[in-house]
Amino acid sequence: MREARAEDARTEARRLIHDLLGEERPDSAVLLREAGATLGADRVARCAGLARGAPLTRRSTELAALAGLLVGTRDLGEEWWQRPRGGKLPAPDEVLGAATAIEPWTDLTVLEMLAFWIADDVADEVWGRPLAVTDLNSWQAEDRIELPEDVSPGQRIVVSFDAGGRLDAVVIRRPDDTLGSNLDFDSLCYSRPAEAQWSWSVAAGLGPHPMGEDPDPYAQPVDAVAAEILRDWALRNGASAGQAGEPWQVAGDVIAAIERVDWMWRSGEWFAWWRAVAALADGEPDRLAARLEEIVSAT
Repeated sequence: MREARAEDARTEARRLIHDLLGEERPDSAVLLREAGATLGADRVARCAGLARGAPLTRRSTELAALAGLLVGTRDLGEEWWQRPRGGKLPAPDEVLGAATAIEPWTDLTVLEMLAFWIADDVADEVWGRPLAVTDLNSWQAEDRIELPEDVSPGQRIVVSFDAGGRLDAVVIRRPDDTLGSNLDFDSLCYSRPAEAQWSWSVAAGLGPHPMGEDPDPYAQPVDAVAAEILRDWALRNGASAGQAGEPWQVAGDVIAAIERVDWMWRSGEWFAWWRAVAALADGEPDRLAARLEEIVSAT
């Protein structure tokens, strides 16, 4: 059942990628080529540099952000990159040039932050600026937002809940004659850049996603002892031989195995395994040693 849900998500993501980018399956070379034609060679070179500089387990996330920026730039035009935000924040080109995320988005990478911006800006262009913000971790519909002044029963208010995500809140009159609101979950939608970012990430998976480097980071040898321990652990704990693949020798073997193993739907022990194999693939020996200790002690 878990694998069926994951494949359903991939199928839907591939459909959206085809609709938004014209690709049958996500490919890093195609994405960079298309982005270069829309964003310009200099911007894409900077974006590609940030993606190459990310850990291999984060590369697909960076490329997904670039997919969002590509679709958003097609929607808003190249001038979006040169326009300061609200008169207080720098223009996207300045942020990309500095290669540093700014407050309050410092928990994101630069590309993720820019993708966040353009997804929201396209949503504003399509549905208008939101008058309220909510958190959809709870699906309670009633009175989830603070109502603006001068609203009336029956009025629909655009509400933001995520980067590029919008839904309506309908103003109602309560029995005590006060005004409240109900979220209309049927109106929930995402802007095209947000859909592109999600779709590319899900459809493309973790990788490998070669980007023409020499030497190829996916061809870098990994710690053979740690690789054997982690591959054997996966086989003993539910991964099939096909998912684990042949013995891991290079980082690309590890990335491909992580992608095949349905780790995201499994128990907390599998998350410990994921942290360990991520450290192995990313070439982080100190983090790998600590994570291996977690695996061994739990065995």
